[in-house]
Amino acid sequence: MEYVEIDKRVEELLSTLSRRLSGEDIARIKDAYEFAREAHKEQRRKSGEPYIVHPIAVARIVAEELRLGANPIIAAFLHDVVEDTPTTIEDIEARYGADVAFLVNVITKKKKLQYDASKQIDNYKQMLDSIHYDIRALLIKLSDRLHNMRTLDSMRPDKQMKIAGETDYFYAPLAHRLGLYHIKRELENLSFRYRCPREYDLIERLLAQEQTQKEQALAPFMQQIEEMLQKCGIYMGRTELCCRGPYNTWKKMHASGCDFRHVEGKFYVRIIYPNTHDYSEKDMSLKIYSMLTDRFKEKPGSVANFIDSPKENGYQSFHVKLLTANGTWEEVHISSERMVRKSQFGCVAESTETNITNWLEKFKLLLQDMAHHGKEVEYMEGVTSSFYNDDIMVFTPKGKCVILPTGATALDFAFEIHSELGAHAQYARINGTLCSIKTVLKRGDCVEIGQNVNVSPKRDWLEHVSTYKAKSHLNRILCKQRKLPYERCENCHPLPGDEVIGFVDPDGSIKVHRRDCKSAIRLASQRGDDIVAVNFEEDGDFLYPVKVNIIAVDRYHLLIDLIDCITNKLKLSLKHLHTECHDEIVNCSVVFSVHSSAELQEVISSVSQIDGVDEVSQRIE
Repeated sequence: MEYVEIDKRVEELLSTLSRRLSGEDIARIKDAYEFAREAHKEQRRKSGEPYIVHPIAVARIVAEELRLGANPIIAAFLHDVVEDTPTTIEDIEARYGADVAFLVNVITKKKKLQYDASKQIDNYKQMLDSIHYDIRALLIKLSDRLHNMRTLDSMRPDKQMKIAGETDYFYAPLAHRLGLYHIKRELENLSFRYRCPREYDLIERLLAQEQTQKEQALAPFMQQIEEMLQKCGIYMGRTELCCRGPYNTWKKMHASGCDFRHVEGKFYVRIIYPNTHDYSEKDMSLKIYSMLTDRFKEKPGSVANFIDSPKENGYQSFHVKLLTANGTWEEVHISSERMVRKSQFGCVAESTETNITNWLEKFKLLLQDMAHHGKEVEYMEGVTSSFYNDDIMVFTPKGKCVILPTGATALDFAFEIHSELGAHAQYARINGTLCSIKTVLKRGDCVEIGQNVNVSPKRDWLEHVSTYKAKSHLNRILCKQRKLPYERCENCHPLPGDEVIGFVDPDGSIKVHRRDCKSAIRLASQRGDDIVAVNFEEDGDFLYPVKVNIIAVDRYHLLIDLIDCITNKLKLSLKHLHTECHDEIVNCSVVFSVHSSAELQEVISSVSQIDGVDEVSQRIE
């Protein structure tokens, strides 16, 4: 009896598909279903229902929610037969052709005695590598994951956590990057529901309560907008109140450190207008925007024009915040029917879409680079940091657009332009203002990088980049740089030439102390067997920061003479200078770098000879 109902579902699907596919394609799809049903006939899901229910559901998502063609639908029916039954890829190819066999092969988990990283990461890599050919296999896998998440109730809690974690980390961000907003949103919310059920239920309940209140409060506002649209001749225009959902709300709560009541942007009003040949989408959006701001007060700086500058996943709309009669700022999105359809079908909405094509080409280059330099940056970190965050659009002074992930810095920008520019970046000018290269960029920033051939990457730069390209280049450069043979005590800051002693730490590294260091004396009394002799000699490749205190009688030009002595006479770069004068007595602290203790003594001797200087000493904290 249950198979009668199952067959009926498939017939309904085939009937729907017959409106857009040929009779030959329908026959092939029906044959694939019958083949999969026979192959899985002895298998059942954790819920107890026949296993074939799952391939049918995946095929429906591929066909109806993604609107893919015959071969992906066939592959969706067959996506588990090689992994779970005696059927081989060769069997699939012989019956349905090489293209279907390729798609099934990509989404079939490969069994290995030893995985390169882990079974999960190897599976991710296998799927991402398919982008070198086309994107359909990823879309089938996303459909498979979506149905698994929709039916996760039957799994054990530990299995739910594993699958939900994979979904949140890999599949939901991938759906977002491919422009499949509805799938991304559902995956995020389902993952949140199974990872944190109590938090999910609470936020879902609070959102439902607030949505009822919001609908009542905004009904006059939305009615006014629809009346204005009709007066302007936009008769098919409409409004809708959209909720961003539990996961998005939870994420904002954690990011801003506030409670549910104070989270902004949980809801927004969307104005949807029909596509017409009379106006371009930009003209229509601006016409509606102008009409709205004639009636409602606009929040300064709230406009975001994603029509002229689409997100890298292809998203387009025109955003603005308006003041309602209730005294609240409400986010309004102005979108065409095409834009709304694009947010649902993403990269498969329009075959001519250039944004997703550009992203795919960029992704292919990334994967090729990672294959060549795979050991320098952990694989998934490289993928997720470069492509699974939302993106911002920034510009060079000549107007060239550069896409970077949200949170990227001027240093990321420099490496995106050219690796040499990143390697020697000294400063940035952001919108004309001098800034550190570690400054986080915002959408629309105009960025200029100043470089200096004498500047080279520091290890802390890795903490201020987020793109794979920047991390990869930095790791390669830093790996080639010579490292200090020892670790220096953070209290006494020994220099080459000082009387030093070493202690072997539990991890095998050697830490060098000055012999008069309090820490060294304490360690000698407690870990005497760990003491080793060290040869801490000057090396021209290494500079060590030191702080010097200067006490002097104030006079005209004193500070200039101090700086001239250190920078011009001794050719050292100042890192920090702080000076105070009380009752004609100057107390000055200077930070600079030296190669050795002898060089430091030369500085102290030279500064001591400056007129008015009474005392010069090294500051040890």
